[in-house]
Amino acid sequence: MFIRFLNLTQSDWPFRAGRFPVYYGWVIAFISTLGFLFSIPGQTMGMAVFSDVFIEEFGLTRTQLSTAYFLGTVGSALLLPRAGRWYDQYGARFMLVAACVMLGATIAFISVIDYLGTWFVATVPLQALWITFPLILLGYFGVRFSGQGVLTSASRNVLLVWFEKRRGLVSGIRGVFVSLGFSLAPLLLALLIDEYGWRSALWILGAAVGIGFALVSLLTVRNHPSVAGLSVDGVSPNEPVKQKGHVEDRTAAQAKRDPVFWLYSLSLSMHALFGTAVTFHIVAIFSAANRSATEAFAYFLPQAIVSVSVNLAASAMADYMRLKPLLILMLVMFLVGTWGIANLHTELGYWGLVVGLVQVVGSGELFLTSHLFGSLVHSISAKSVASILQSQYSQVRLVPSPFRSRMIFQDRLRQPLMHAVPGSQFFCCYRWLFRNPLTGDPKKP
Repeated sequence: MFIRFLNLTQSDWPFRAGRFPVYYGWVIAFISTLGFLFSIPGQTMGMAVFSDVFIEEFGLTRTQLSTAYFLGTVGSALLLPRAGRWYDQYGARFMLVAACVMLGATIAFISVIDYLGTWFVATVPLQALWITFPLILLGYFGVRFSGQGVLTSASRNVLLVWFEKRRGLVSGIRGVFVSLGFSLAPLLLALLIDEYGWRSALWILGAAVGIGFALVSLLTVRNHPSVAGLSVDGVSPNEPVKQKGHVEDRTAAQAKRDPVFWLYSLSLSMHALFGTAVTFHIVAIFSAANRSATEAFAYFLPQAIVSVSVNLAASAMADYMRLKPLLILMLVMFLVGTWGIANLHTELGYWGLVVGLVQVVGSGELFLTSHLFGSLVHSISAKSVASILQSQYSQVRLVPSPFRSRMIFQDRLRQPLMHAVPGSQFFCCYRWLFRNPLTGDPKKP
């Protein structure tokens, strides 16, 4: 049964995609965008909205909930390289369907943790903490692995093999909608909770991704243009391809030995670490800065505007320039964002957070991973692509939420430490990327 289903996902079923009125890569781009958006229940901005509800319903403190989120994310990150090999073995279509089903099931599991905790406490002579904590940890592991990990990475990877020359344009279009969706998600989810309650809101999300998007992925996704008898970018096999420059072939091991690979990876990891922590505790952080929960959720509106604007500008430049200046710009804006959050009690600090941190989290991570690691697809063996991407991505959100508002706003060393980390990254990247520039293709990082 499994083999039959696997063969089905690797075929051109249930219709011939090559006969679609437009190049089918654009359909894949649409599905890739939806994949990012449907991963929101597994993303920090999706789970953060439920944090206060979980604290109250599950009898946990904010520190305990953050610790569970942290451990769940670390556990999922350790398994993502294995998921990358599954992607190589089974293909994007199968992995998208499997990730959707797992994410939907895990969301449903989280919605009944309070019931399970009550039942276990009545059955086993243990404190409620020893029951609800491992249950929510398991739930966080599931949503982080299936949503933020596999579903997001598979949605990104499947698009890379359909476009090459127009990857900047396509990734930019996707980035606009993803940034807008990610930025508005907390506000929309808060409205959903107010309208239907937290449990029903989780059921709606679980059904939407676990049933709805799983079926969409099964019916529409094709693993590669060749499956549908098409070519990359929709170019005719007989049409000559204009070469922009020589791209040196590299194995996975060679790519991992390249210091530039790790500079990009570590920079994105630190950005995501900080941004995830801020998003997960956005209400508490604004409260510590004497700002209301309404202001905390309203923060996502200007964030959406800046995210969309940055994505449009950066994607327009990506096809005509190196990625090095964009990375340096990310690091500079990261400094602005960290200064803003340390001075969030002021109006200038608020806008510093909006402009700086959005530049990093809303656009930088998504944009640079799509372009930098997209270029690796055509310079290393195909069997190594997903493993490298998943390995890199597992670092991006390895340490999500142990930052608490008290640590950020009341520690005496908060400002030196917050500025030292991105500052040291900027210095190292400047030395490596400008003293040791790479040559070749102008789009090469």
